[in-house]
Amino acid sequence: MRSTRSPLRRVAVAITAGTLVAGVLAGAPVHAAPAVVASPDAATALSERLGARSAGTYLDEVSGKMVVTVTDEAAAREVRAAGAIPRIVARGAAELAKVTAALDASARIPGTAWYVDPVSNQVVVDVDSTITGATLAKIKSVIAPYGDAARIQPIPGILSTTISGGNAIYTGGSRCSLGFNVRSGNTYYFLTAGHCTNAGANWSASSGGSVIGTRAGSSFPGNDYGIVRYASGVGQQPGDVYLYNGSYRDITGAANPTVNQSVQRSGSTTGLRSGRVTALNATVTYQGSGTVSGLIRTTVCAQPGDSGGPLFAGNTALGLTSGGSGNCTTGGVTYFQPVVEALNAYGVSVY
Repeated sequence: MRSTRSPLRRVAVAITAGTLVAGVLAGAPVHAAPAVVASPDAATALSERLGARSAGTYLDEVSGKMVVTVTDEAAAREVRAAGAIPRIVARGAAELAKVTAALDASARIPGTAWYVDPVSNQVVVDVDSTITGATLAKIKSVIAPYGDAARIQPIPGILSTTISGGNAIYTGGSRCSLGFNVRSGNTYYFLTAGHCTNAGANWSASSGGSVIGTRAGSSFPGNDYGIVRYASGVGQQPGDVYLYNGSYRDITGAANPTVNQSVQRSGSTTGLRSGRVTALNATVTYQGSGTVSGLIRTTVCAQPGDSGGPLFAGNTALGLTSGGSGNCTTGGVTYFQPVVEALNAYGVSVY
């Protein structure tokens, strides 16, 4: 939905600090694509229904079809019948969950992140540049009993959340980016990162400007989302994202992403950037900020000042920038809070 634009532009993007991992293909080759094609949601539901006999799904970049990992031929037949592509792997969800449970219990060390990579059929542990010596040895000792079910991936820089200068939304001395404008009935809000809304209650469209909204909810760490209610007298803001080329993208819906899906983010520091989703449900322990679970990992770059901004694909909202590492000169990895979780938590919708 488009409306008359106010000086408040719907921009946003990421913050910086981590870089995650790719994967070694494991198991049997991908089978021929079925005649009936399963949607990403249908493939995910099938993987969940298979339980320990599957270890996740991803988008096959060549065929554009959904792949469901399976541990036996009987499950593979079920996947084919449902219209997805089966791929036999060595380890199911239960085996990989033992690794993540061990990490969660014993290795929540600032500067680390872990997630299940369905392509390599492994748990990948990202470690930033601060993880050396005894802390690195600790992580190695936690995953050692699981053999090649887990691997360590060094990432450049420091894994952290960042709030710093730019034209976005301001509270006190902090600046973040607006994620998505949302509503509940006739009441209008905007979403941004929870580590941003933790920083202050009253928000402005310019540094030292008049208040445009007041914090109505904030969740960080654990999650990384927050919501600000527009002040009375502030007109309805447009339900779109600025693309930094003079044009806008209307946002008409929200969804959870798929591994290997192509995505974009818009941010006040680095403009429009593109990449792909490399993992879902990542657990990240930021330097000095705590642990956040359930994050989307991407190859999209970001820099300080992009915090809280939108991740999207086409007209669909996907996430809110949480943190990462690297930059847009040498590249980097950025994590995003899934937007569907935030929408459900606050009972709001995009428009």
